[in-house]
Amino acid sequence: MTMLAEPSAPAGLRPRRLVAAGSALILGAAAAAYVWAVDPHDRSAVLPRCPIHWATGLQCPGCGGLRMAHDLMHGDVAEAFRDNAVLLMVAPLLLALLGIWGLRWVRGGRARLDPHMTGALLVVALGWFVLRNIVGW
Repeated sequence: MTMLAEPSAPAGLRPRRLVAAGSALILGAAAAAYVWAVDPHDRSAVLPRCPIHWATGLQCPGCGGLRMAHDLMHGDVAEAFRDNAVLLMVAPLLLALLGIWGLRWVRGGRARLDPHMTGALLVVALGWFVLRNIVGW
């Protein structure tokens, strides 16, 4: 009796990691569909609250991100800029880094953050936090 060999994945890909990445993409798409359908500008909308804003009244660097994403999905770039200007400008870089990080991880590599990039992003986030709350921009 001959045992059939299980088909192998393409070189470098890890099946379990592919399933995990696919699941994350499906959950992300579902979340994006919800943000597209529910207007975060409406205070009665069922959406998560920012814990920093809730606890302190200050706007964190990500505050306005859901409104910004909703506005972008509906083609209103000017309103998205008003909701969170810095996140709008940094988002393409963050998405590219997340994609590169995810591909490395799926292929079996270590998913590490570059310390220089992490430091730069923290400086930008801290600067935006100060500008939003102290200067009032």
